[in-house]
Amino acid sequence: MPDIKHFDPDNALERAERLFWQHGAAKASIQAVTVATGLNRSSLYTTFGGKRELYMAALRRYVRHRSWPAQRRLAEDGRGLPAIRDFFTALIAARCSGEHAGWGCMIVNAHVDGAHTDPEIRALLDEHHRQLRDALHAALETAVEQGQLSPGLATEATAEALVLLAYGVNVRSRTGAAADSLLDTVTATLGLLDGACP
Repeated sequence: MPDIKHFDPDNALERAERLFWQHGAAKASIQAVTVATGLNRSSLYTTFGGKRELYMAALRRYVRHRSWPAQRRLAEDGRGLPAIRDFFTALIAARCSGEHAGWGCMIVNAHVDGAHTDPEIRALLDEHHRQLRDALHAALETAVEQGQLSPGLATEATAEALVLLAYGVNVRSRTGAAADSLLDTVTATLGLLDGACP
């Protein structure tokens, strides 16, 4: 007779995502995971395979629900530099206000907290990095087509630099940096691309 689950695995995964996002995998004990998800250890292991597998599933959920939609909007926006500016403005707003203020980015937290040493997690982090870089590169290429960038600007290297700027925003916001200060830094950085940026 098949095992009948008396809980919603998607709901449990969402709760686990929130726990790991806010506190990191290393600091989230199995006891904290069971409390957050409402699962006992047996259900946790049967459904997800353990804490490490649950963390991996939570990372994938975060990327699928939070990272990819923002990256897709940026890549498909069609406005060039204003799209990049709006991407960073929304990022700063999400990191510095509302329900998840001070949590940073779950993906960047994984880089910082040491989870990147796991090969499967490393591969997910690298793929996230590539997709963010590609989205920023697409927006920069649009900016080139619209004459918004300084002549001769290397768009691939600039996209990589902007990814690192996004990582910096995430790390600094997690340590309490003010939104205005982060926005000033982003504005100054984008101004280097074209002093006449609208």
